[in-house]
Amino acid sequence: MIDYMQSTGSDSAGDKGRGVLESDTRSKKSRCLDDLRRRILTEALEPGLYLDEVELAEVYGISRPPLREALRQLAGEGYVVLHENRGAQVAPMTHKTLRNFFVAAPMIYAATTRLAAEHATAAQIDRLKQSQWAFRQAIRNGDAAERALANQRFHSIIGEMADNEFLLPSLRRLLIDHTRIGMTFYNPRKLQLAPQRELAADQHDQFIDLIEAGNADAAADLAVAHWELSRAQIESFVTPDSITMPLGRAPGASETRGAS
Repeated sequence: MIDYMQSTGSDSAGDKGRGVLESDTRSKKSRCLDDLRRRILTEALEPGLYLDEVELAEVYGISRPPLREALRQLAGEGYVVLHENRGAQVAPMTHKTLRNFFVAAPMIYAATTRLAAEHATAAQIDRLKQSQWAFRQAIRNGDAAERALANQRFHSIIGEMADNEFLLPSLRRLLIDHTRIGMTFYNPRKLQLAPQRELAADQHDQFIDLIEAGNADAAADLAVAHWELSRAQIESFVTPDSITMPLGRAPGASETRGAS
C-alpha cells in the first residue's frame, strides 16, 4: 500500500512537471505565432523571404517540432508557403497574386460586410468599436505599422461577425496582402493623402453604425466604396506623377551664343 502511494505521488509530481513544460511550450508557440504574423503583416519579414528554422527556434526559445507546428499553422492561414527541402517562405506577392487580389477584394469585402450586418452580436460590435478607437489613435500618432494592424483587426472582426466558414478564410487571406500592400504605400508624411485617410476612418464609423442597425444593403455598398478608396490610394502609389526636369546640354554640343 505504501509503495503504491509513493508511486502515485511520484507519478503525480511527474504529471505536474510535464503539464508545466507543455504549458510553457504552448505559451512560447503562441507568442511565436503572434509575433511572426505581426512581422509578416508589417513586412519586417519581406514577401518571398525564406525563414531559418534554427534561428527562429533560438529567438522564440522553442524546439524544432513545435516551431514546425507553428509554421504549418501559418501556412494554413496563408502567411507562409512550405517548400520541400527548403522550408518555410513568407508568402510571396507576385503580379498574379496582386491581380487576383484586385479581382477578389470587392466581392469578398461586400459579402462579408453584408453578412456581418445580419449576424453581428452586441459583444462583437463592442470589439469593433474598440478596434476603431485603436485605428484612429494610430492615425493620430502617424504610426504606419499600428495603423495597418488596427485596420486588419477591424476588418477581421467584421469577418467574424459574418459567421460564414467559407468566406472567413478567404477574407483572412485577403487581409494579409491588403495589410502588406498598405505598409508599402502608406506614408503619414504625404499630406495630400490626409483627406483620404480621414475619409477611411469616417467610413469605419459608418460601418459600425450600419452593422449595429442591421442595414445589410447599405453596409455592402459601403464596403465597395471603402474598397474603391483603398484602390485609389494603391493606384496613386503605383502610378505617381513623373519627375519633370530639364535634361541639360548633350556632352560635346557646342554652345550657341546670342548676337553681341
